Amino acid sequence: MTFKYDNVYINEVSTITGPYEKKGPLSNYFDKSYDDFYFGKNTWEEAESKILEDSVDLLLNKISKTKFDIDLFISGDLLNQITASNFAANNLKIPYLGIYSACASSVEGLIIASNMLEANQIKNCICSVSSHNNAAEKQFRYPVEYGGPKPKTTTFTTTGAASAYLSREKSKIKVESATIGIVNDLGIKDAYQMGAVMAPAIADTINRHLKDLKRDINYYDIILSGDLGIYGKAILKDYMKIEYGIELNKYEDTACMIYDLDKQPVYSGGSGPACAPLVTYSYIFDLMKKKKLTKVLLVATGSLHSTTSVNEKRSIPSIAHAISLEAII
Repeated sequence: MTFKYDNVYINEVSTITGPYEKKGPLSNYFDKSYDDFYFGKNTWEEAESKILEDSVDLLLNKISKTKFDIDLFISGDLLNQITASNFAANNLKIPYLGIYSACASSVEGLIIASNMLEANQIKNCICSVSSHNNAAEKQFRYPVEYGGPKPKTTTFTTTGAASAYLSREKSKIKVESATIGIVNDLGIKDAYQMGAVMAPAIADTINRHLKDLKRDINYYDIILSGDLGIYGKAILKDYMKIEYGIELNKYEDTACMIYDLDKQPVYSGGSGPACAPLVTYSYIFDLMKKKKLTKVLLVATGSLHSTTSVNEKRSIPSIAHAISLEAII
């Protein structure tokens, strides 16, 4: 299902990261970065809620508004029952929709907000996501203190939070269209192969987005996937060509952009709900505002497994949602 929008804009954004992202190639583009994983809190989970709430506070300062001026807060994360978002929402006291599409949650939130804004159901909305490497590792794999080895195909969950303020007020970044994804499952059961799990979902969503809007792949200056890593990125390019006859030439993966894969110990690249928006809201938006990019298709992916389903040896389904962003010239 694809939507077109006439009057939806991303007016402002905020990005906060942890220490690994601070040492990455995009560090100068982030609003704020921490040097440790605790952020002054006692647990990883509390730390994630803190940076999520901090990103909203920073965003509100940028737009000179208070939380009482905001109609809706949409947020998601990786923790069980999206607790990072729930605790942040409890402190913010803004009408709240908690969402979960794993690492595709950022674009899911943008689509929900855009549809409600286009329909004049709300005047504005803050869409946020967060992820925390140590909290995610403890929940989905093993606590980092165990020092367990991982295969090279593993992705490294980003530590950070990203927030966007959307309204019908014209700005430099317009939400032009969006496509809701379909769940895909190729029968892969390896939780350390997220790139392979999610690549087919991205391919399907890109293909349907182009067909629905009767567009060629070259309509976009760049297509961004989030987040496949170096192996999933290669799989996607092959899959698109074989299944749909589409060559991804102007394409990049946010998981491969947020870290220096040659120097940082992050395996095949980044992951987590914060990965795609951290790259997009910082570096990509900077290029768009400078008119170096005018049409961007962001396709965020999510692996829809749980620790229970993996332990039961079930295959891993995935989802991908796409949103088309345009720089207003």
